[in-house]
Amino acid sequence: MTETTVTLQAGAADRSHELRRTVALAMLFVVGAINFVDRQLLSVLVEPIRAEMDFSDTQFGLLTGMAFALFYAAMGVPVAMLADRWNRVKLIAICCVVWSGFTAACGLVSNFWQLALMRFGVGAGESGGTAPSLSVLADYYPAARRPLIIAIFTLNGPFGVFVGAAFGGWAAHTIGWRNAFLLIGAVGIVVAPLLYWLVREPARGAMDGHKPADAALPFRQSLAMFISRPSLRFVMIGSGLSAFVSYGMLNWIPAYLMRTQGMPISAMASWFAPAAGITFGIGMLGGGWLVSHLAAKSPRAYGLIPAIASLIIVPSLIAAVMVDSWQLSLALMMIPMAACTAYVAPALALVQNLTPPRSRATASAVLMLMFNIVGLGLGPLFVGFVSDNLKDAHGDDSLRWAMMALVPFALAAAGAQLAMTRYLEKDLAA
Repeated sequence: MTETTVTLQAGAADRSHELRRTVALAMLFVVGAINFVDRQLLSVLVEPIRAEMDFSDTQFGLLTGMAFALFYAAMGVPVAMLADRWNRVKLIAICCVVWSGFTAACGLVSNFWQLALMRFGVGAGESGGTAPSLSVLADYYPAARRPLIIAIFTLNGPFGVFVGAAFGGWAAHTIGWRNAFLLIGAVGIVVAPLLYWLVREPARGAMDGHKPADAALPFRQSLAMFISRPSLRFVMIGSGLSAFVSYGMLNWIPAYLMRTQGMPISAMASWFAPAAGITFGIGMLGGGWLVSHLAAKSPRAYGLIPAIASLIIVPSLIAAVMVDSWQLSLALMMIPMAACTAYVAPALALVQNLTPPRSRATASAVLMLMFNIVGLGLGPLFVGFVSDNLKDAHGDDSLRWAMMALVPFALAAAGAQLAMTRYLEKDLAA
């Protein structure tokens, strides 16, 4: 065999691998976007659903937060442990069918508790989406590229928010909120088998330059890494607090703009949807891109960039909720909406880079416990609870002050992220 032939074969192999991982990234992005459309749809359609079923802000906070997050978190770790031991692509496809089926069932409910039960099912199914997907991508891309690749993958969140807000605003006027859930559920059931057919399960640890262990780590050893390594401890605390602020804002901004600022629901599709999609995308992609470039000079970027973003939220959120026009409020809200997602890609990439290949899905699930219990579970519930308790004194303005109550949590997140920078160089070197 000539040297030219070997070179051509190597080039063909590289192109084939590049195509496989591009297809994997694209399909995992689509499935993740469906995941977020399912979540955002309930937030956008809250007013027509609330008018029909007559539930309180606290109950809505439970529906969009705790009802989803408890089952998401409860199933997240066992599903991730399965992903570290079984075919991850097949697992993601199965979970997509499960959460899409429960999403469709949301359109068939007749009371609050039935809707809550369906959201339990959505949360349980979606627990098998993100953590296994991150593990797959970590085995397709080397460590230096992971912050940017994970940032691109997590753009499924902003894209899902955009599609969910646009579709929800259109559906409320045309096909009704029940048909909206049925249609989105059907889309997920169709996409799931396409993922399984198009994406190949990658070899574990291939991008890390060593052969991984044959067996996955027990859960207690995966959890022990977060206790023994200060960087992992602080990324859990900082990410949990950032998620508290992010989900508290994300789940309540549509209701705040419509109820407090008088934004018509038709404007959700034309104004809020593109604003949310663009700003969340800028935050996620910008956070991942900055860390990917700056971490080559100093690993402290994994904590410094999210900390700066958390500090930006404070004055910009205050300004956005203190004005009296939905147009101006939405324009100002774009700054904290971008800043509140900048922590996501750096945190997820850091966990992938600090853990061995056979524990990455489980480690991601441990981090996402903080995202979902503290963030998604308690953030929206906290805002709804504060709003209900201030309603007698402030009326519709109660939601304005409830949003303002997120500011101390943004400051606490910045403190944890800055504290993490002291340990990053040592932990990454180890």
